[in-house]
Amino acid sequence: MKHGTHTILSVAMEVLSYFMRNPQAADNLEGITRWRLQDELLRRKVEETRQALAWLVERGFLSENALGRAGPIFTLNPAKIGEAREFLSSEDTAAGGSEKE
Repeated sequence: MKHGTHTILSVAMEVLSYFMRNPQAADNLEGITRWRLQDELLRRKVEETRQALAWLVERGFLSENALGRAGPIFTLNPAKIGEAREFLSSEDTAAGGSEKE
């Protein structure tokens, strides 16, 4: 285990944990790699989305309403629709895109 021992041990623990939670599981290298990448991508996307939602709530574009254990529900703030259009238009122009919703 020379190549990035810490990384290899971390991956080994992740894979072993999966098999411990699912003792009947069987998969090949590509299959295991696929679910590892999907899990990693999902975790990263959830965190990115959480941060983006916080940013939008802080600026008033979205409203956040707590509904118990299911977690908060986000909705468009009708009072900010015009400002949201301007923001999306300016970001689209800055990115050099022409895609409109």
